[in-house]
This record gives sequence, structure tokens and C-alpha cells, in this order.
Amino acid sequence: MKVFVTGVCGQLGHDVVNELTARGHEAVGSDISGGDVILDITDKNAVNKVLTKVKPDAVVHCAAWTAVDAAEDDENRAKVYAINSEGTRNIAQTCKELDCKMIYISTDYVFDGEGTEPWQPDCKDYAPLCVYGDSKLKGELAVSELLEKYFIVRIAWVFGKNGNNFIKTMLRVGKKYDTVRVVNDQIGTPTYTDDLSKLLVDMCESEKYGYYHATNEGGYISWYDFTKEIFNQAGYTTNVVPVTTEEYGLSKAKRPHNSRLDKSKLTENGFALLPTWQDALSRYLKEIEY
Repeated sequence: MKVFVTGVCGQLGHDVVNELTARGHEAVGSDISGGDVILDITDKNAVNKVLTKVKPDAVVHCAAWTAVDAAEDDENRAKVYAINSEGTRNIAQTCKELDCKMIYISTDYVFDGEGTEPWQPDCKDYAPLCVYGDSKLKGELAVSELLEKYFIVRIAWVFGKNGNNFIKTMLRVGKKYDTVRVVNDQIGTPTYTDDLSKLLVDMCESEKYGYYHATNEGGYISWYDFTKEIFNQAGYTTNVVPVTTEEYGLSKAKRPHNSRLDKSKLTENGFALLPTWQDALSRYLKEIEY
């Protein structure tokens, strides 16, 4: 199977290519500044030309604008929508022409994050709170409107070896300061890209299309809980102080308080659930320097 992967310079795209290669598939990686193919997904003609030449059996679309707070700045908004919304539409349109599968990586930010019940993958009660969430939702809608052979996979709290993330940030500040303040009223579950990439390749190998949620198992936690476990496993003695989102007050973008994602649809369709986030964190810490 030949699979085209966007965003290979990022955390997830990097791991997806490695997993595809490990399973004997042909992976063609692209990014705006690296990979096998240099590709600007906002250029509709370039997308069509590249994909038509590659003729993939599936596209795993990991490329995205993910700087959530920077997306709120007026000078960035047009670019955010160009990448997350129109760029995704460009890829979906060519996938339709080529009749190939598409996996679109989306986010918990498409929901308003109210309540305490886990969000169901087929829930259509969209109400994104910020530009990033709205741009990713528009990407979702483009994929579902244009294609029949698609997977829309919502993830949350992503960490991987190839890039910056919350864990690396906490390890850095935890080493520098005696005390850190961390939000305790945003609830969700982390997602390790090494584990997620295995699921995404499983999906490529299947025809069980539709909407899915995918994060690591291990229960729903707050960023405060996550930080406590990061420091515990890393052997840090840094004091962690829980604060509300309002007390923290440093974010431009509104973030969902309830990022609980129901993942039972994975099991119902024969896909393996991801390992626990605690186990994922342990493996991750062994992979990085800190």
C-alpha cells in the first residue's frame, strides 16, 4: 500500500511514516519545508499535481496550524483557515478524484467543552470556542462533504518525540523553578503519537470509515494531574500548584474544560485501544533527553 503523509516534520506525521515503513508499506512524506515532497497544502494546484503524480492508496493528513493562541491574532487568522480549512479541502478534493482513502486528524476543540459527559465521535453539537477549533471543524466538514472513504480522528493533548509539547515544557520549567502553577479545571486524556500512529495505520489497512476519537487509555485527568505524574516519573521534586483557567489567565484562546472523548467506537469496529497514558509517558521519557 502506498500512503501519502502530510506534516512529516511534526510529531505525528513523523511517527506515522515510521510505522508505515516498519509494516512494509510505501510512505511518501510531505511538509512545507521537508520530507520526500515539499508541499504547500494551501496551493490547490500543487496539491492536485503532487497527489495525482504519487497516486496513493491513502492519505494521512497530519499537517495543521496548531499554535492555538497565535491563531487568535488578527494577522494570523487568514493563514490558519487557509491551512486547516482550505488546505484540508484541497487534499480531500484530490482524494475524491483519485478515489483514495483519507484520514484527517482533528481535535477536541471542535466542541464547546461544556458539561462532564464524554463527547461521542458522531456527535454533531459543534461549538468551537476559538479560531483554531473553528478552522479544524471546517476541515472536518470539507472531508465529510466531499468523501465517502474517510476517517476523521479527533485527538487531544498530543505529545511525541519529534517536536515541542506540554511534557517537554513542564520538564524544562520544572528543572528551572521550585514551583509551577498548572490548570486543574480542563479535563481530558493525553495522546502519544507513537501509539496513535499504529492505530492510524490500522485504519489505513481497513475500510471501517467514519468519525473516531483516539487518545491513550488510563482515565480522564487535568493538566495538573498530568504534570504531577510527569514530575513523579521524571524524579522531579518541583511543587505543583493547581489553579483554575481563570486564575492562570495567560491564554488568548478559549479552551474547552471538558475534553473527555469517548473511544468505545474503536473497540466496536475492531480497533485496538491505545495503551494507558501513564505507560505512554514512561516509554516517552525513556526516549527523550531531559
